[in-house]
Amino acid sequence: MIIEIRAKNCYAFENQIVFSMKADMRNKKFVTNVHKENNFNILKTVGIYGPNNAGKTCLIKCIRAIKGILLNKKNGWMLNMFTESDVCELGVTFMASGRTFAYDFKYDAEKEEYIYESFSEIFKDQYNNEKEVCWLKKDTISEIYECIDENVQNTMPIVSKNNLLFYVIDTNKFEHIEKMKQILVGFAKKIDIINMNNIPMQHTIELMKNKNQLQEKVVEFIKYADLYMDNFEFVDMDKIQLKATEDDEKPEEKVLDIPENIMDQIRLVSTYKGVHVPSMLYDSTGTKKIASIAGYVIEALEQGRILVVDELDSSIHFKLTRAIVAMFNNELNTNAQMIFTVHDINLMDCKRMFRKEQIWFVHKDEDGVYVYSLADFTAQQGIRDTTDIMEKYRKGALGALPDPELINTLLSIKGGIRGSVVDE
Repeated sequence: MIIEIRAKNCYAFENQIVFSMKADMRNKKFVTNVHKENNFNILKTVGIYGPNNAGKTCLIKCIRAIKGILLNKKNGWMLNMFTESDVCELGVTFMASGRTFAYDFKYDAEKEEYIYESFSEIFKDQYNNEKEVCWLKKDTISEIYECIDENVQNTMPIVSKNNLLFYVIDTNKFEHIEKMKQILVGFAKKIDIINMNNIPMQHTIELMKNKNQLQEKVVEFIKYADLYMDNFEFVDMDKIQLKATEDDEKPEEKVLDIPENIMDQIRLVSTYKGVHVPSMLYDSTGTKKIASIAGYVIEALEQGRILVVDELDSSIHFKLTRAIVAMFNNELNTNAQMIFTVHDINLMDCKRMFRKEQIWFVHKDEDGVYVYSLADFTAQQGIRDTTDIMEKYRKGALGALPDPELINTLLSIKGGIRGSVVDE
C-alpha cells in the first residue's frame, strides 16, 4: 500500500510536493476506512479534486513514473518546464507484506544519470516513534556511499549510473540488495493505473475468458451496478447473431475500437430481457466503462492491489462512483487501496463517507502548484467533521476551484454587446 508520494521538479511540480495516505487516528470517525498494521495507519482510499489543467493528472503521472522506473521500463517522466534545474526527484513510502519501506531517487535529465538513491526500512513503536534502518544510500554528488551489503558499498562509486543500482549489478551475489530488488519490483507490480477517459476493455476481456471465481465476481459486479442487465459473458462467435446494417455506426469511443482486439470485443455479450447483444455495439459509453473498470476493481480487492484511477467519475453515475469507493473503504477490504482524481463533489462527503485526510486538492496559481489535504484546514478556519464540505468548496473556501469567465467569450462573439446578465 502507498503511504506517501514525493515529487520535485517533475511534471507540473516545481517545488517539492508530498501526497500522503497516512491516517490521523486522533480522529475516530470512519475507522474502517483505515488499514492498520504494525502501528502504521494507512488510508484505503483518497480522492483528489482540482480544476482542469491544475496538476491532478500530473500526480498520477508521478506514480506511473515511479512504477515504470522500478520495473526497468523506459524513463517517461518530464522535467518541470519552469525551472532551470535538470534534476528530477521522486520518492515513495509504502507497505509490503506488513513491512514499511521508503525509496527515493534523483535523475539528472541532461546527463541521463541516476545521481541519488536511498532505500530504508521504517519501524514504528506503539508510541508512534519512528526508526529508519538504511539499506542503501548512493549520493554521487556528495560522494556518500552506504550499503547494508559491504561488498556493494565498495563497488558503488564505479558502477554505471544510467539505471538504478539493482539493475546494473548482479544482485544474486548480494543478499540484501537482491531482497531490496524483490521488494521494490513486487510493490510496483501491484500498481494498476487507468484513465477512465481512455480505459481499455482488454483487461476485463482477459478475465472473462477464464471460467473461474474471479470471472464470476466480475459478472456480479457488472450486474449489481444496476444497469438493467440480466447477464454479461464472453461467448463463442457461433453464439452471436448480429443484425447490423451498413448504416450502423462504429463505437464512438476510440479506445474501445481496437482493431487487433475487435473479435474479442464482439464476443463480449450483454443480455437484456433474455436477448443477447454484443456489448460493444449496443451498450452505452458508461456501461462499457463500468465493464472495463470491473476487472481492475475485482482484482484489486481480491489480490490486495493498488488501483490508481484518473477521472473516476467520467461517464459514470455519481451513486455508482460512491459505491465503488465504498467497496474499498469497507471493513471487508483488508489490503486493497484506491487513489483517484475526480470532479464530482457528491463524493466530497465527510458526514457519511470520508475522513478529512481522504480528500485532497491540487491548486494552481501564478506562483506554482500546491497539493494539500482537507485535514490541513482547522476548526478555526471553519472546517469540522460536521461542516458541509461541498458548500465550502463551491464557495471557494478550500481553493482548487476554477473561475471561468466565459461571458467574455460570448461578448466577443456578439461584438461586445452587453446583455442583461452582465448589467446585473
